[in-house]
This record gives sequence, structure tokens and C-alpha cells, in this order.
Amino acid sequence: MVFLFGFDIMELLYRLPAVFIGFSFHEFAHGLAAYYLGDDTAKASGRLTLDPAAHIDPMGLLMLILFRFGWAKPVPINPNNFRNRKKGIIIVSLAGPLMNFLIATIVLFIYGFSYIKFGIQNVVFDKIILNIYFINIGLGVFNLIPIPPLDGSKILAGILPTRIEYKFYKYEQYSYLLLLFLIFTNTINYVLSPMFFYAQRAIYYVVNLIL
Repeated sequence: MVFLFGFDIMELLYRLPAVFIGFSFHEFAHGLAAYYLGDDTAKASGRLTLDPAAHIDPMGLLMLILFRFGWAKPVPINPNNFRNRKKGIIIVSLAGPLMNFLIATIVLFIYGFSYIKFGIQNVVFDKIILNIYFINIGLGVFNLIPIPPLDGSKILAGILPTRIEYKFYKYEQYSYLLLLFLIFTNTINYVLSPMFFYAQRAIYYVVNLIL
């Protein structure tokens, strides 16, 4: 069995489709939401696409492959183009994580439907589907953390009064160091574990209603 830096190469290959799907749909959702709210910056920048190459951030990709949560290149938006700036920021920021949760719901339904209704069991199919499921939940909950440049920080900024919002963004330059500290000290799991748990419960509930 071949390993790379302690990781099974086959497991890495199963994980990559999930990573590309999660990144692409997450960022596409941001751009699409902004476009419908009156801002075409993402479209003009070539980011209103499902092409993974347009959205990959090398460090975020590495984090997602190794730890199952990470980030892509933020889609450029101009909130001044929104009819309601604050509301637009919140909607666009929520669009990415909600898309990840939607994908997780869809693939869990596919997995459950194929097994319950038809008894289909295939190791490769199961691994790919479950990686898509878990990584998309991970992306969704990770991006809801209110640390710049994650979506949760923009949602928080959309709620804060404007004068406090600008002070909040002054600390964005330190955010990557904070994120890396939280990840490598495993502190972030204390935040993500309950979020992950409740996201899974909500998705299971929806899928069970359908099945």
C-alpha cells in the first residue's frame, strides 16, 4: 500500500473529487448570489464558474485535504452594488455554506436511496459519496466561524454597526495566523465538533423525511 506523508494515496484520490466539488459550488454560490443582488464583480472576474481551477487557494486546499476543512480564494464582490449593502453581505456570505449543506444533503439522499431502495453497495462509490458528504459539511461549518476571511466574519460584519464593522476588518491581516494556530493546536475542533454534529442531525432529519 502506497502512502504519501502518512496518507494512503487511494484515500487521497477518493477525497479530491469531494474537495473540488465543495470548493467550486461554494464559491459559485457566492458569485451567483451577488450577481442576483446586483453585483457582477464575480462574473467580470471569471469567478462565476464551477471550474475548480478558478477557485483553488493552495493553503486552503492543503488544509482541506489533510484536515477536512479549509478555504478557497474568496470571490470578489462589491457590496456597494447591492441595493441593501448589509443585507446583501449577509445573503452572499450565507450562500456558500448553505450550498455545501445542500450538496451534503443531496449525496446522503443518493447514498441512502441507492442502499435502501436497491441494496447497492460498492466500496469505491461509498468512499467517494461519503467524502463528498463529510467534506461539504466540514466546509460549511468551518466557513461559518466568524474569523476573517471566512464567511462567518462577513455575516457578523453585516450585523455589526458600520463603525464597528470597519474596526473588525482592521484585524483581518492576522486572521490566517489565528486560523493556523487553531488548526494545528486542534483547538478548532472544540468549536467545529458541536457545529458538525448539529449540521449532520439536521441533514439526517431532512433526508429521512424524503426517504
